Amino acid sequence: MMMRPKRGQEPPSTTVQLVTDYTYILVGAAIVAIAFNLFLLPNKIASGGVSGISTIVAHMVGIEPAFTQWALNIPLFILGILLLGGLKYGIKTLVGTLFLPLVVYLTRDWSVGFEDALLGALFGGIGVGIGIGLVFRARASTGGTDLAAQIIQKYTGLTLGSAVFIIDGLIVITSAFTFGIELALYALISLYVTGKTVDMVQVGVGYAKVALIISNHQEEVRQSLLRDVDRGVTKLSGYGGYTDEERDVLMCVVNQTEVTKLKQVVKTVDPKAFVIVTNATEVLGEGFKRA
Repeated sequence: MMMRPKRGQEPPSTTVQLVTDYTYILVGAAIVAIAFNLFLLPNKIASGGVSGISTIVAHMVGIEPAFTQWALNIPLFILGILLLGGLKYGIKTLVGTLFLPLVVYLTRDWSVGFEDALLGALFGGIGVGIGIGLVFRARASTGGTDLAAQIIQKYTGLTLGSAVFIIDGLIVITSAFTFGIELALYALISLYVTGKTVDMVQVGVGYAKVALIISNHQEEVRQSLLRDVDRGVTKLSGYGGYTDEERDVLMCVVNQTEVTKLKQVVKTVDPKAFVIVTNATEVLGEGFKRA
């Protein structure tokens, strides 16, 4: 798949954290497999990755998708260990790599009772995105073309994003020749939906807001925000491009429900204040979500 977890050393895990991580991996891999069998495979949506290759192979020569996925995932995992140096993705990724095709095989006869390419692309993309997002939350991967992209990056100098784009692009182009341009375009829709859904699972749906406030009465505004909105305020050093003067900028992060109150408080203190409100897709810390 086109998305992947951020690289970096994992923090030490407690027993509870390990159980949570493996639950995410197993449930996430199962959701990916079921979405694949219900929506992508029957509608010939080859939306990149090893699952996309298995879709093409299944419709061309009749090989079970699970067998194709095992046949590609296991050698890629071994190759990743040999070429990328050590168990880079560890046991967690191995579990995801083996378990996903298993669920694909066990649910191969499941059906939603209808076939529709657009619905398949949308709901397949959502299901795959939810599953991959859960796996990523465990700091793991389902292997496959992610490992291939890492290998390409190492030996060609391409960025990881470019390597993934090339692999998924080749799979979609192959699906265009196999199933037609229309289904290839649906595959692109599915890829896009998957990426957006992974982001949603990773950062959540509760957008916070960041307010940047420039005022001639900044101390009064700061005190009012602390008192009436009950949110912390940070002073940022600014420099006016027009006035050529130094001026502090107040930054305040609030929930969506608090935006109106913030604007009212600022307006009451300084009707001429310059206020910018923008989205913050994830906020970690006191008063918001725990890391």
